[in-house]
Amino acid sequence: MQFTASFDPSRHDKRDPDPWLALYLDRSIRLDDEAKAAMLLSMRSKPRQFMLPILRPLARLAMIFIQLVKTLVPNRFTSSPLLHRLIYWGLKYFVTPEANFIILRHFHIGSEILAFIAGNIRGVKMDMNPLRPERLEDVLDDLFLKHDLNLFNFVIQLSEQLRAQDRDIEAPAHINFDAITDGPFPIEDFPRRWTNVIDVQTAIELYTPLYQLFLTDNDFWRAANSLQLDETIGVYVARILNNSSQLGLINNKHPMVPLSTLAAGFRLLLHGLAAETLHATLREFKRKQKVG
Repeated sequence: MQFTASFDPSRHDKRDPDPWLALYLDRSIRLDDEAKAAMLLSMRSKPRQFMLPILRPLARLAMIFIQLVKTLVPNRFTSSPLLHRLIYWGLKYFVTPEANFIILRHFHIGSEILAFIAGNIRGVKMDMNPLRPERLEDVLDDLFLKHDLNLFNFVIQLSEQLRAQDRDIEAPAHINFDAITDGPFPIEDFPRRWTNVIDVQTAIELYTPLYQLFLTDNDFWRAANSLQLDETIGVYVARILNNSSQLGLINNKHPMVPLSTLAAGFRLLLHGLAAETLHATLREFKRKQKVG
């Protein structure tokens, strides 16, 4: 998929500059070009402009109602297989190709960042479970739930071993970038039916109440609180690189002070953006290492 073709500098009109073109051409923040183009196409879409302001408050009201129900019957409606089937069905028939590309790409990026950290800390042995979805059907294998489990299991395993050895993460003499892909991921093309109109942010807002309804209370709170581990993972990478410049781009912070789950949809979008910028930073360091 060539999303970058939608941003042509030759169409620039000085009397009516396109703000989305300006954001795409700007290189102050490291991002993969295709991922950046896909994100901006999703953000500038008309359905997002008109649907998101209506659907977001309704989704948050639904979350309040579900929380009240869950207080009385915590695990009455839980079913991860049903949740992931609904997510798959929605992505396939209603979500845009740009949004689907960003969503599936996120699992590759998350797996590579964790593998990068594990591969650059001496004396630790990590039990990894990389997620590499290539098709929308891969969502059906509890993909979103496994993503959250991977993150917390990684932090627990790594921290337990470092505590046992009474040491912290340090910059290695030679940084290993083998885990970081410098190129496209093997992700299929997605359908563009007349029904595939929902942008990535609206999709996330709509799926958050479903997450709350069909996951156990522990699974949902873990998913929401995992977003604040962006700062934790960022610190790990900064210590390995001996460079903290990318930490200023992280918005989900302070993991010991959980935020309300009502804003989980927006914070999930920021989580995806933080992961993209971190992965692009590692790719840039990898390229610089190759040229000395």
